[in-house]
Amino acid sequence: MKIKLTSVLVDNQDKALAFYTDVLGFVKKTEIPMGEFKWLTVVSPEGPDDIELLLEPNENPAAITFQKALFEQGIPATAFAVDNVSDEYSRLTGLGVRFTMEPTEMGPTTIAAFDDTCGNLIQIYQG
Repeated sequence: MKIKLTSVLVDNQDKALAFYTDVLGFVKKTEIPMGEFKWLTVVSPEGPDDIELLLEPNENPAAITFQKALFEQGIPATAFAVDNVSDEYSRLTGLGVRFTMEPTEMGPTTIAAFDDTCGNLIQIYQG
C-alpha cells in the first residue's frame, strides 16, 4: 500500500492552481473538466510524480464548515516538507505569502505555517 493521491479543499480551483504552481512551485499534472468543476492535480517537481495533490472544490456544506473551523483554530490542512524552513519562509514572504507562524523550532524539527489564499493554512517543516 502507498499514498498515491491526497487532497486539499479549495474555494476556487483556478486561484488555487495559480497559487500552488506560480507561488509554491508545484506543477500541474492533471486537469479534466467535470461539469462546473474539474479533476485538478499538482505534483512536486522535487518528488515522485506519482504522488498527486488534488485541488478539490469545496462545495459541500459539511466540508466548508470543517475547512473554516480548521482555519479559525490555526490548524493546518496539510504539511509539506522543505529542505530549509527559513529559506522557504524568506522566498515565500518575498512573493507576498502571509505566514501565520514564523519559523519555529519544535524539538528536532522547524515548522512554519501560511495562508494558501484558498481557505487553508499550510504547514512547512524540516527535520
